[in-house]
Amino acid sequence: MDGVTVPGQLEESLNPPASAPRSGRQGGGVTPGGLTAAQRSNLLTLTATGYMSWRVRSLSLLTGTAFGLQREAALFRARCAPQPGENWLDVGTSGGWYAGLLAADGARVLACDLSPAMLKVAARLERSHTIDYALLNAEATGLPDGSFDGVTIGATLNETGSAEAMLRESARLLRGGGQLWVMYLARNGGPSQAALSALGGLSFPDPAELPAWLPGMRRSDLLRVREVVFERWIKDGPVPDRSRPARK
Repeated sequence: MDGVTVPGQLEESLNPPASAPRSGRQGGGVTPGGLTAAQRSNLLTLTATGYMSWRVRSLSLLTGTAFGLQREAALFRARCAPQPGENWLDVGTSGGWYAGLLAADGARVLACDLSPAMLKVAARLERSHTIDYALLNAEATGLPDGSFDGVTIGATLNETGSAEAMLRESARLLRGGGQLWVMYLARNGGPSQAALSALGGLSFPDPAELPAWLPGMRRSDLLRVREVVFERWIKDGPVPDRSRPARK
């Protein structure tokens, strides 16, 4: 992936149908005991197998409007416009949906997740040769600074142990001019969210918190439909000169 090295050499492509994620050392020192209840549930084959059935309906159910994957894809492409040859990181890839969108637009994608079961499903659903899958802790990937032109985080922000750590790590991994696309459920202070936090370990950020968690970045877009929030952020700093060949 153009200079990106995954800890433990876990970047091996999983695209062939018979492939499965390597079972070597996990990036970032992830252990099941350190996961939230929601993250532990994602380790189950049953959860991974049924995830996309939920995903295709989730935003419509959560917003009370017709908000299918086609609408979400159009929103993402209109705001971020990924370009051929760019390097993107898809955090918490789950079924690989954002990774597949990026690959279809010609980007090279490193799709990471904490769940081997999710990675196996994603590799079966999204088989583009420009997608590599990795078992990584997105709060501390161990990847080099400035490795990516873009980062996508789709709902994983609510499930991780520290939303702040995940966002700070994503910002670190972006090059100057790189963009972060994040979708999450915002805090509403209601009893349902309180119960999900207590039982499932979910967290619900307030959009007002994100500027402090993303130093050196500026928010360019924010769209909120009920509790569902989409944001696009741009990293400050010089934009890499793409006219020069990449170092080997």
